[in-house]
Amino acid sequence: MLDLLGHSDEARIGEIARQAASRSAGADSERRFRDLLQALPAAIYTTDAEGRITFFNQACIDFAGRTPEVGAMWCVTWKLYLPDGTPLPHDECPMAIALKQNRPVRDVEAVAERPDGSRICFMPYPTPLRDERGRLVGAVNMLVDITARKQAEQRMMLLAYEVDHRSNNLLAVTQAMLRLTKAETAAEFQAAFQGRLSALANVQRLFSASRWTGASLKTIVEDELRPYAGGDGERISITGDDIRLPATLAQSIAVAVHELATNAAKYGSLSTPSGRLEIRWEANGAEPLVLHWSERGGPRVNEPPTRKGFGIGAVDGIIRTLRGRVTRWWKPEGLVCELSFPEA
Repeated sequence: MLDLLGHSDEARIGEIARQAASRSAGADSERRFRDLLQALPAAIYTTDAEGRITFFNQACIDFAGRTPEVGAMWCVTWKLYLPDGTPLPHDECPMAIALKQNRPVRDVEAVAERPDGSRICFMPYPTPLRDERGRLVGAVNMLVDITARKQAEQRMMLLAYEVDHRSNNLLAVTQAMLRLTKAETAAEFQAAFQGRLSALANVQRLFSASRWTGASLKTIVEDELRPYAGGDGERISITGDDIRLPATLAQSIAVAVHELATNAAKYGSLSTPSGRLEIRWEANGAEPLVLHWSERGGPRVNEPPTRKGFGIGAVDGIIRTLRGRVTRWWKPEGLVCELSFPEA
């Protein structure tokens, strides 16, 4: 049949065949391109030159929390916000800017809200698409979820603030201890000051072990009194449910218990083999936390001490900073002390 055709007809048929083959190859190429985008875990969608959505992959559906509409304008997300919470209209979103200004948009962040109310922090990467003549024919956008990174940054900022706050507080307490520690010799001063620093260090260790969620009151008391417990463990009685304490309260109680124990070891019930100490606490009464300290079996107490050293002054000062109260009874058999923390 080709013999019946002229050269011009033959050329025309050849051109038609080449165009058909080109369209088929183009369709295959586009299909492979879409399959590739569909397989990617990143949220990707495309638009035409006017901003109408022409394609989106499954990751886009998961990202947006809904199925976008082909033909919708600019964005696959339901609502958009700037990082500071200001609403971001869709016609001012990064994809819209990329198409209107015919340029890629980079280094911006936004927040997408899903229909269920959940929000995602993300970085978009809208990029214009041009034909072989350089004319704008559409754009492609990739949405990168950075929610986990932003949450980690926020946690780091909070941790940095907390460390700064704790450092300042710890420095203030250390300075107060240095200023108020009294001793007859340098060796006595060193021993007293190191003991008080150790009490603070123990609290910091407990907080570090708990990832700064709280320090165990029972552990604080046991650690401070362990050097005086004796072999049989009957010299000291510790009673109370375990309670997790916030930083300021834990630090204050640690220093207070350390000073009470030091004074008891020097002058009170822990200074003699027959002395006994009972410490207990309650956290279910009118006060959020009440700690009872009771000594017996030590040197007989005839009257309250006339000299108010750092041990007493520190405990009183620490309790006052927490709007707490300290009450002492100097009984003949030993000191009885009650520490209460109304705002524990």
